[in-house]
Amino acid sequence: MKPYFIEEYENGLLIFRINRPEKRNAINYEVMDGLETAIHMAGKKSVKALAITGEGDQAFCSGGDLSSFHSLKTENEAFEMLSRMAALLKKLLFLRKPTIAILNGTAVGGGCELAAACDYRIAKAGIKAGFIQGTLAITTGWGGGSIIMEKMLPANAMRMVMEAKLYAEEELKELGFIHTVFQGDSADGCLRFVERMLRLESEVLEAYKDLLVNKWAKAGLEERIDQEVRRCSVLWEGEAHHAKVDSFLNKL
Repeated sequence: MKPYFIEEYENGLLIFRINRPEKRNAINYEVMDGLETAIHMAGKKSVKALAITGEGDQAFCSGGDLSSFHSLKTENEAFEMLSRMAALLKKLLFLRKPTIAILNGTAVGGGCELAAACDYRIAKAGIKAGFIQGTLAITTGWGGGSIIMEKMLPANAMRMVMEAKLYAEEELKELGFIHTVFQGDSADGCLRFVERMLRLESEVLEAYKDLLVNKWAKAGLEERIDQEVRRCSVLWEGEAHHAKVDSFLNKL
């Protein structure tokens, strides 16, 4: 079974869908390859917006696949994986098109980092989301912490990463993490959200996105993400992290 799907609509919307519902749409190296392909495709003139979602109705993305990455023990091994995904999120962040995370289900850990890298986060009624990395004795490792410090009120962003818990949709709206809630089909919910944007020319959308891209470039966001990845790599090597992961995997 292919671990992802990419679908382009005639109106200019491109949707990347993680297709690993049995793994709660966790990210492995194949999903990374697919995301890179989708971001590259989104650069085409015919594409006006890129949306990211997960298959099924249980999970948007549960972050990195611990069963795939559990073999990474040292700081350097962790850094190689973390920096690769962080590089993809930087490409997503700086993409000159509007991007939408469609939270069709729970977003956990790195799944929240993936969602944070998108310009908009829309959520299906009843979902939960949270940066739970702290419960595994690590920090956000793909740049999500630095990203939400830019996109949310800093105090709210700090609360989300420091509490390391799942929040319900009402709290996520109050914190400023999600922008709107939809009912029913995920693709339909996204199409309703971006309908007016897709009426504009790609060049107009790019010009407006450039305002944000230029702001983030001047604020040194890429460098801050790199520092965040390095700090997480150091914690990854620690005994506390490996003990937490072992405990988690033994419960599965």
